[in-house]
Amino acid sequence: MSASIPVPTADAPLPDAKAVELQRAFDLFNQVSAELTQAYAALQQKVASLTEELALANGELRRQYEEKQALSERLGLLLDALPAGVVVLDGSGRITEVNPVARQMLGEQLVGMHWGDVARARLEPTVTLGEWQLGGRRLSLAESPLDSAGGKLLLLHDISQAHQMKAELERNQRLAAMGEMAASLAHQLRTPLATALLYAGNLAQPQLADEARCRFADKAVSQLRRLERLIQDVLLFAKGESIGRDVIPVGELLAEAAQTLEPLLKEHGVWLELDDRCPDSLIVGGRKPLFGALVALLENALQVSEPGGRIRLSAWRETGEVRLVVADEGPGIPEEMQRRIFEPFFTTRSHGTGLGLSIALGVARAHGGRLEVNSGPGQGTEFVLTLPVQSCPEEESNA
Repeated sequence: MSASIPVPTADAPLPDAKAVELQRAFDLFNQVSAELTQAYAALQQKVASLTEELALANGELRRQYEEKQALSERLGLLLDALPAGVVVLDGSGRITEVNPVARQMLGEQLVGMHWGDVARARLEPTVTLGEWQLGGRRLSLAESPLDSAGGKLLLLHDISQAHQMKAELERNQRLAAMGEMAASLAHQLRTPLATALLYAGNLAQPQLADEARCRFADKAVSQLRRLERLIQDVLLFAKGESIGRDVIPVGELLAEAAQTLEPLLKEHGVWLELDDRCPDSLIVGGRKPLFGALVALLENALQVSEPGGRIRLSAWRETGEVRLVVADEGPGIPEEMQRRIFEPFFTTRSHGTGLGLSIALGVARAHGGRLEVNSGPGQGTEFVLTLPVQSCPEEESNA
């Protein structure tokens, strides 16, 4: 029997073909291995670069942290060294931080309390907007918003000494003005006094008729009353800002002044138009000085009004202020005279003391306000008395 020789078929690969396929696989493996090696090297390089960048970033963050920590320490030392009180509020108005001066002013246990409760318990409003009374101290309160935190920063200054110096300066200025007015005052006093003495001397004549005696007595009393009024005005001017702590509704003050002037208005045939646009607004100060200033302005308007004329007394409120306006339809005040009308003893009337407008101006300033005049020839005259209205510190901090 003969041996059979195997014959390659189409399905069985030749030995050379397997070797070629195996070689191709090895080549592909080597290529992938080389690529992985390159990728690993690139990855190592990237990791090294990122590590270096991270180290630099950490160093920068550490530097910034140290700078902010140093800044925070400096700010803390600065707040502690400030002569003013600092109160930090959160968005709901609660106290989160205070410096030692604020604790000394308002008390130790402040953090966590609502500012409105602290203000109502410890602060009293004054006649000057933005200033408050704390026991024997006088404080000014300023606020700044903290935009990032949504709260507020309150700054409390003790202005007691400055306020006292201001009061002393104003008193010295009034005393200096009184010295300059001595000659004018002597003339003002001498005229009614001499007239009263003349009439009183005539009363001693035995042959004087009863009718003439009564007439001379009336004229003597009239001059003495004029003299008394002049002395009262001088004392009021010298007294200056002796104001009280009355809480006065604006509408009530206007109504009282209008009622007081009503008989004189009827006697002269002049109409009073009352326009009160803020009846519920409150003024803190002296009722009597404010009433006297308003009546002086109304009397001044009445003296320049013709029968059938009209005087307007109005009031309206602006931000933190109330404006009381007395306007007449008189001949007006020339511009050159407007610069002098507030000078003591300056008057264009023969029987005027020249102190009414000066006293009204002093009352306005004593209440933290101002008195202004708007006038022109043939256009009437308007006096504007501007005064601060009452407010609470918690309202200011929530504004």
